[in-house]
Amino acid sequence: MSLPRARATLHPDFRVGPIDRRLFGSFVEHLGRAVYTGIYEPGHPVADEHGFRRDVAELTRELGVTMLRYPGGNFVSNYRWEDGVGPVESRKPFLDLAWRTVEPNLVGTDEFLRWAEREGFEPMMAVNLGTRGVEAAAALVEYCNGEAGTRWADLRIANGRTEPYGVHLWCLGNEMDGPWQIGHKDAHEYGKLAAEAGKAMKLVDPSISLVVCGSSSMQMDTFGEWEQTVLSYTYDLVDHVSMHAYYEELDGDRASFLGSGTAMDRFIDRVVASADAVGARRRSDKRITISFDEWNVWYLESRFPGETNLPLQRDAPRIIEDVYSALDAVVVGDLLVTLLNHADRVPVAALAQLVNVIAPIMTEPGGESWRQPTFHPFATTARLARGEALDVRVDSPTTTTARHGEVPLVTAAATSDPATGALALFLTNRSPEPVEVDVEHVGVHVELTEGWRMVADHEPAVAGPAHARKVVEACWSAVDLGAGVSGSGTCTTVVLPPESWTALAGVATSA
Repeated sequence: MSLPRARATLHPDFRVGPIDRRLFGSFVEHLGRAVYTGIYEPGHPVADEHGFRRDVAELTRELGVTMLRYPGGNFVSNYRWEDGVGPVESRKPFLDLAWRTVEPNLVGTDEFLRWAEREGFEPMMAVNLGTRGVEAAAALVEYCNGEAGTRWADLRIANGRTEPYGVHLWCLGNEMDGPWQIGHKDAHEYGKLAAEAGKAMKLVDPSISLVVCGSSSMQMDTFGEWEQTVLSYTYDLVDHVSMHAYYEELDGDRASFLGSGTAMDRFIDRVVASADAVGARRRSDKRITISFDEWNVWYLESRFPGETNLPLQRDAPRIIEDVYSALDAVVVGDLLVTLLNHADRVPVAALAQLVNVIAPIMTEPGGESWRQPTFHPFATTARLARGEALDVRVDSPTTTTARHGEVPLVTAAATSDPATGALALFLTNRSPEPVEVDVEHVGVHVELTEGWRMVADHEPAVAGPAHARKVVEACWSAVDLGAGVSGSGTCTTVVLPPESWTALAGVATSA
């Protein structure tokens, strides 16, 4: 009996756009154990002299993360950044209203930015436009980027940092459309405030890039209208509009969960259409791009009780520490396929979050750190996806899902690095059956050199490093290029296991 077949066609001359390395960003928020016992744990056996865990920094580099968004997230809308600078012994703990946690205030702007600089991660800073506004936002830019001789720059120098940090990318608040946000605003209120804050921030440092808040999800009642209203105030000022999306398996509906990449694809298309409509009305040649600065698998509806149901807690409580399965990892890989296919309009993205909180990296206080199954497709994509995203055309069987309607069973993305000839191909099989895919690389010969694959299982995820390693041993493996991969000339045939994500890499030469 023959397998179902799909076809993917690509050519190095047909491109989506260059891959911005910031596409492989992540997110560190003062939430749960993301900071304390996550990236920062003085006294840990592998902590550096500044109190940051070396094992976490090493795993972050292995993950391929290029950029880190900080300090929130919902946290930022109740945060006074001035309270988190200066001598640590003089700082006061405060109640974070977003996550109902007493923040010890041991890590702030300087600690984070110095750590990011030491470890080689680009910072992406967010300003508080919930409970604060124009003055505080401009002051933070001056503190981070200003030269000596002004109030806030001189405070930075007094706190021990002579040279400006040179933070380039700035978020104008966080999820301001959400009623859960401290200082929630309607689109007109937020649009006006964002425009004034952004204007002041760019007067301090004209070189910065700004991200304005888009909708918190495609399910928001104000979606679409929010983007158009906010951009009507900020279009000429900002560079990116934010997108946030989380996906989960609900009620055992694996088909819909595996089709999450199609939902992400439609979300991106709709935000792009909304932004371009504003540009068209303004007769503008400028193109607003997307900062997809929160995305991941998060069991928000089925596991998280909601912010208002959290008890008041101290000492880095365990909040939103989702444990991931191989199925979750396949979906993460497929979401990366979608992001690559929109590289022309999505130059910035952040997997939310980095450590412990819905994260690919987990730690135990005083103990070890480990990789969740979702770590592997992200790290592999970040390593292999270089140069430019190619315009891959896929002809695939489809299935009808309860949540997303009709979705293709096979998705694909490809990248090509003209400087080296390296080519990478990323394939997802959403079907419960194997699928044979003919990859037609017209005009080029491809010699494959490596491949990696995650295959979903049906096992429940269990917390702890032992289970994570068991999943990886059973479900993550190198692809045997001599079995299940064949072809000659300008066509390669790949057999994709059921519910799997596959990455292949090689060298392309002209046919």
